[in-house]
Amino acid sequence: MASLRSLFSFPHPVNEYAARTVAGMVATVAIVTIAFDIRWLLIVLVYGFAARVLTGPTLSPMGQIATRLILPFAGAPYKPAAGPPKRFAQAIGLVLSTIALVLSFVGGSTMAAYAVLGVVAIFALLESGIGFCAGCYVFGYLMQWGLVPRETCERCDNLTLE
Repeated sequence: MASLRSLFSFPHPVNEYAARTVAGMVATVAIVTIAFDIRWLLIVLVYGFAARVLTGPTLSPMGQIATRLILPFAGAPYKPAAGPPKRFAQAIGLVLSTIALVLSFVGGSTMAAYAVLGVVAIFALLESGIGFCAGCYVFGYLMQWGLVPRETCERCDNLTLE
């Protein structure tokens, strides 16, 4: 049971550089999906977000590529960032990419799906390019407003939230 619990956990702190690398991959897949009308890539995005929400990088192909290939090749840079806001941001990505998937395959509205996916691409580009995590920004306000449990806030207090 403990190994199952460790599998379904999210790291805290996370490596900011790994998060930004994954965001770059998400942006790339989202843009390719829209530009070349490759709707099945929405499934890849939904799976990736779900895997990262549930297990961090453990079951995420993009997370594994970032942490095991790209960052070691780049000299393994490390910058700690709070895990709970990053998990919240991944959950937002999961919701938006799932909406895009449903709109595309069930709702029959590829244009609406790609509009939602465009939002995902923009936020992923902001994260990867300049390190602005919109989900983390919203999470900070949720903490201020008392909508995030106090123990979660205490876990993040020693790290800078974006």
